[in-house]
Amino acid sequence: MAAAMQRIALILMLFILLMNGRHTIDKPPVPFDNLTVQVRAIPPEDAGPAASYGSLRMTGAWQLTSANKAFGGLSSMFVRDDGSIVALNDTGELFGFRVEGRQGQGFVKPLPRRPDQMDWPSWRWDSESMARDPVSGRVWVGFELQQVICRYSDDFSKRDGCYSPPETWDWPLTGSLESLVRFPDGRFLAISEMAPGPHGGHDVLLFPGDPGVWPGSRPVHLGYVPPTGYRPTDAVWLGGDRLLVLNRRLTLAEGFTAKLVLVRMPRLEEGAMLRGAVIATFAPPALADNFEALAVSRDADGRPQLWVASDDNHLFLERSLLLRFALPQDWVSDRPAP
Repeated sequence: MAAAMQRIALILMLFILLMNGRHTIDKPPVPFDNLTVQVRAIPPEDAGPAASYGSLRMTGAWQLTSANKAFGGLSSMFVRDDGSIVALNDTGELFGFRVEGRQGQGFVKPLPRRPDQMDWPSWRWDSESMARDPVSGRVWVGFELQQVICRYSDDFSKRDGCYSPPETWDWPLTGSLESLVRFPDGRFLAISEMAPGPHGGHDVLLFPGDPGVWPGSRPVHLGYVPPTGYRPTDAVWLGGDRLLVLNRRLTLAEGFTAKLVLVRMPRLEEGAMLRGAVIATFAPPALADNFEALAVSRDADGRPQLWVASDDNHLFLERSLLLRFALPQDWVSDRPAP
């Protein structure tokens, strides 16, 4: 009974901290620094039943910690060709690190900003989503609160465009640009975490061009329908009509749980609805936490891999977890998006 009451008290604390406003301390972003991440492998027997992950086969699971107080809050990420991970937290700071091989020194550095923004407190840089062009290396970041999408050079040394789409101005400030996906033809999808869309879904914007600069023509509205009670936190395109969407829920009974949905996209045009099937569930007895980030890469033999990371919100109640799965080979392709 005491353990159950303690669990309820802890989850209530999470509700208060996460649902009733910003809780990040009022500090400027950290400067560039070397970063050492402690990587603790999670044994397969502690990862929960394989059936929880459906067609996904887990190939690695780690808990990440660091003496650097900026580390954590992972909200989006991508994996470079050399296997290193670049992750973005929700206060405008980047982390580079490895979980296998020669881990060595990683890095932490703030995203570039204008001179008049240098003294902004970290909570104003609520960077929640990220998309990357693997050809040019350019990266786009979506910021909640500011309702802005910015474009950066491949090494993040320069910010070369920012745009605030008017279509996002009435989105909830802390439930807006949570997911950002780039297609090779130059179109982008932005999925709102909380803004209502058509047919009871979440609002989705399809940009015909680069959303980090004036797009030339307005985005069109689509809709996304998540599993009941869940909200989308990230998405990644697999090729063709396949889109993976990560969805999160926080309840008193279970704490944080997540569901991964495979969407078979229809033709992407005004009013199109994105719906899918749940392919993996992150809930006890499987690994469960505040999962927010997705990335796709290929291993040394060219086989597709899916990475899933959790945001610890810099709270002792949560963990920074990183999971890796082998994807079914036929799920990933070079076919264009519809």
